[in-house]
Amino acid sequence: MSLGKTPVSVVNLGRVAYRSALQIQQHYIRQHFDSSNPTPNTLLLCEHSPVYTVGIRPVQYPAEEEQRLKDLGADFFRTNRGGLITFHGPGQLVCYPILNLGCFKKSVRWYVCEIEKTVINMCSKFGIKASTSPDTGVWVGNNKICAIGIHCGRYVTSHGLALNCNTDLSWFENIVPCGIVGKGVTSLSRELGRDVTTEEAAPVLLKAFSEQFNCCLVKADNSSTCECQAGKNSAGMERRYKSLHPPETYLLHTTQSVR
Repeated sequence: MSLGKTPVSVVNLGRVAYRSALQIQQHYIRQHFDSSNPTPNTLLLCEHSPVYTVGIRPVQYPAEEEQRLKDLGADFFRTNRGGLITFHGPGQLVCYPILNLGCFKKSVRWYVCEIEKTVINMCSKFGIKASTSPDTGVWVGNNKICAIGIHCGRYVTSHGLALNCNTDLSWFENIVPCGIVGKGVTSLSRELGRDVTTEEAAPVLLKAFSEQFNCCLVKADNSSTCECQAGKNSAGMERRYKSLHPPETYLLHTTQSVR
C-alpha cells in the first residue's frame, strides 16, 4: 500500500434484504467513529428484493399508500436519505458508499456531483449517452437510469445510488418515481436492447468510480468479510448478517489529499 493513500474497501453483499442493508450500513458508519477499531472507507454493492423507499423530504405517504404498495408484494421503508419515493429490486445494482468525506473533499455538493459523473462515465463505457438534469439522478433523455439519494452525517456518507440494469421496470408504474411527474425510467438493458446483468455492470461501475475519484482498484483477501454484527448499543440487538453469495472484497486507494 502506498503511503498517503486512503483505502476504500468494496464489499459485494449479493442479494440482501433492505432492512439488513440498513443495519449493515450502520455497522460500517460506526467504524468511522470508533477509534479503537478503525476500518477503511467502504463501498457496499448489492441487490434488493422488491422494496419501495421514501426519503426525508416533507411529502406524506399515508398508511393507506404504504399498504397499497405492500399488497403488490414489496416491502416499504421510510429512510433518512434525501429524495422522495423510489423502487429497489432484482436486476438493480445498488451502491452504498460509506465514506468519510474528510478523506476526499468536505463538500456534499461535490460528492453528489462526483457520484453523478461516475454513473455518466459508466454509462459511456456501455455506449450510452447519459446526463444530469435539474431533477435528481442520472438520465438518458427524459428517462432516469440511476436514482441517487444520500445521507451525510459528520461528513460520513450513507445510502447512495441505484442503477437499473435488467430491472423489471413495471414496478415503477405504481409510483411517481422520486416525485418527478411526466418523466420515465429506463435501464441498461432497455437502452442496449440486450440483457445486462448486475454482474456485468458492477466491475464497470467500479472502474468508473476509480477513475472519477482518482483511485486504484486492488483486490483484497476474501478473508475480509461482509459479515457484520450489530453492537450491544444498537437497540439491544445482536444479530449477524451474511450475504446470500460469497463476499467479494477489494481495496481502492484514493490519491486525493484530505481537505
